[in-house]
Amino acid sequence: MLALRGVSKSFGAVAALRDVDLELVAGETHALVGENGAGKSTLVRILAGVHPPDTGTMLLDGEPVTFGGPADARAAGIAVIYQEPTLFPDLSVAENIFMGRQPLRAGRRIDTAAMRARACELFGRLGVHIDPDRPARGLSIADQQLVEIAKALSTNARLLVMDEPTAALSGVEVERLFAVARSLRDDGAAVLFISHRFDEVFDLCERITVMRDGRWVDTAPTSALTVDAVVRKMVGRDVATLFPKLDTTPGDVRLDVRGLTRHGFFRDVSFTVRGGEIVALAGLVGAGRSEVVRAVFGVDRTDAGEVFVEGRRLPPGDTPAAIAAGLALVPEDRRQQGLVMELSVERNATLPRRWALARAGLLFGGAERRSAATWTQRLQVKAARPTDPVGTLSGGNQQKVVLAKWLSTGPRVLIVDEPTRGIDVGTKAEVHRLLSELAADGVAVLMVSSELPEVLGMADRVLVMHEGRLVADIPRATADEESVMVAATGAAPGAARGAQP
Repeated sequence: MLALRGVSKSFGAVAALRDVDLELVAGETHALVGENGAGKSTLVRILAGVHPPDTGTMLLDGEPVTFGGPADARAAGIAVIYQEPTLFPDLSVAENIFMGRQPLRAGRRIDTAAMRARACELFGRLGVHIDPDRPARGLSIADQQLVEIAKALSTNARLLVMDEPTAALSGVEVERLFAVARSLRDDGAAVLFISHRFDEVFDLCERITVMRDGRWVDTAPTSALTVDAVVRKMVGRDVATLFPKLDTTPGDVRLDVRGLTRHGFFRDVSFTVRGGEIVALAGLVGAGRSEVVRAVFGVDRTDAGEVFVEGRRLPPGDTPAAIAAGLALVPEDRRQQGLVMELSVERNATLPRRWALARAGLLFGGAERRSAATWTQRLQVKAARPTDPVGTLSGGNQQKVVLAKWLSTGPRVLIVDEPTRGIDVGTKAEVHRLLSELAADGVAVLMVSSELPEVLGMADRVLVMHEGRLVADIPRATADEESVMVAATGAAPGAARGAQP
């Protein structure tokens, strides 16, 4: 259906794509994998008509084609679900889905009833319930991603490009999305699937293309590959264990949360995290995990409860006080809550420390650059220049900058909400190693994660939430997928093995 021949694309001195070939076949789901910065997102933007290739040819149904913009790509039957949701926050969900394609009635007036009905039909197909009339502002990342998916499905595309569509979705939502993708494939559409989750790649896709450093490396049938073989092709080396957990002896209580309640989100949440301990906060999407850590950090005010750091009570809803006490929060939504997209990489990486780096109230570029370099180099952030806007980086590299920003503060308690979302396998292992080393150095780590292997591989204890309540506290020795999921689904609250009352 669609082929790229010798496509290259550069941005200034940075070569994002170099002589790439790719073939997408009708009735097939094709995976595209590679490390962050491998060129996957640039390739997607070329397919979507956002960027024209510098050299090379794009063929649609065997004929050369040039897209003057995204509208041309949509007209050709190409729909893209981007890794980062980009919704208009003050428009309704239905208006976001049909932006630029609203159904019209007499007098060319927008048919809001038809638009609402079609949105409900799309959400029903996905098996989710989202009010089409509610504003997009305030939607969770998972719900924003579902709106983006509905937007793509509404075009009845011949080619569906899915760029990390499952990063914020629960297991049930992922299965529903895969059912829709298989249905489109069976109806003759081509599907390009980009993901760092190899279980999804091997479950959904018939062929896999691997990219590295902007170049095509290999294309092969999924049946002829293993996860280890794909990883070696991606990173050019063998990756050590993905969960390099160091044995530590927990010290004194660093974080003590008592009876935390926010009406409509969570209630009576109490737990502790000790120095040298990694505690995972698990549960299904919507269980209230992100809301709890935001409240602990003082972003959201609470209706009841207290938070203590090393025995000192934090004033509620006071983020500066939380930072001063040694708390750091890597948020789930990096674009909206973790970064200032127009500012440079080095400015973002030093934002929490700008006063510490200043002299007589003046912030000098040299001090900022040296401070940013320490952690951006350790996390291997791929950027042409540290002065480039952080918005020009790939999603995974943006996540690394958020991590660098907070690690530079030397936190006593580090809260990480989905720390490896959208990060490739090599960097994921590095982030896990970093968290393990921080715990070994005495930092208390509270980790929110929707990936069970990550939870089980890294946590000393697993706290499980269900519908806003903490229902289980499972030690590492007895934690397994079954015990966590039993508690998370509410099948038998408190019945998970090793759970404490």
